[in-house]
Parts: sequence; structure tokens; C-alpha cells
Amino acid sequence: MSDEQTLELSLERVGDYEFRVRFDGTAVPDLATDESAPLGHDAGPNPSRLLAAAVANCLCASLLFALRKFKNEPQGLSAKALATMQRNEHGRWRIVHIGVDLQLADAAAALEHVERAMAQFEDFCIVTESVRQGIRVAVSVHDADGVLLHVGEA
Repeated sequence: MSDEQTLELSLERVGDYEFRVRFDGTAVPDLATDESAPLGHDAGPNPSRLLAAAVANCLCASLLFALRKFKNEPQGLSAKALATMQRNEHGRWRIVHIGVDLQLADAAAALEHVERAMAQFEDFCIVTESVRQGIRVAVSVHDADGVLLHVGEA
């Protein structure tokens, strides 16, 4: 088994701040994203909402995985996420906190080894643990002729 996996997606501008996201190499339908008004037209979630959704979704999937490891089959699982944004010292909006509330439909007493599942599920969450650690981002900009105009790493 390889120690590295890759995900590929493509974005294409539709208009204004609206983009079509394609999840390359999958049968997943395209996703429309857009900025909120006044910049965009709310034709889809904006990147900040997608980040909060990714964290919440990953936590739900990780909790489900941890519970199923102990032969549980939860009857329901939902999450509510709250992302807090603040302006930094340069006046730019930044996400400073994401709170996620997970809700099981089952009583804990009805679940086997629930304490063990609770103790480990966050560690299974790729997205949350990545966000918590910080994500190195490499940026490149090419022009229409393929000329590299910019390379940046954070």
C-alpha cells in the first residue's frame, strides 16, 4: 500500500465569482460554488462554507467509522458547524475557529464500546486533523500560453 494518495479536481469560472468544480476521475456530479452577496450571487456554497462542511462531514464519517469498528450501526448521525471569521491585522477575513456539534440518534447505552469510539474517532478525521495541523499550500500561476507567472508556497 502506498504512503501517498492524490485527489484531483478542476475549477472553471462560470461568471462573476461562480465556479464549476469537477471532481476529476470520479462520477461525482459537478458542484457550483459562488461567493455570497455582494460579491457573488449565492449560486452555491463559498469556500469558507465548504471548509466548514468538509470538517463537519469528515468528523461525521470518522465517528461512524469508529462506531462501526465496534459493531455498532447508529440509527442517525448529524452535525452542526459554526465557523467564526475575524479580520486579521491587515483587515482581511480569516476563519479563526470552527465548532462542530455532532448528534447521534442513539443513546450511548445502546452502543457497544462507545467510550473507545469517542476516544479515537477524531484521529481518523483526515480533514480536521489536517486543518488543525496547518496545510502547506503551493501556488502557481500560468498565463494562456503556459508561461509560469508566479510560484508561492506557504
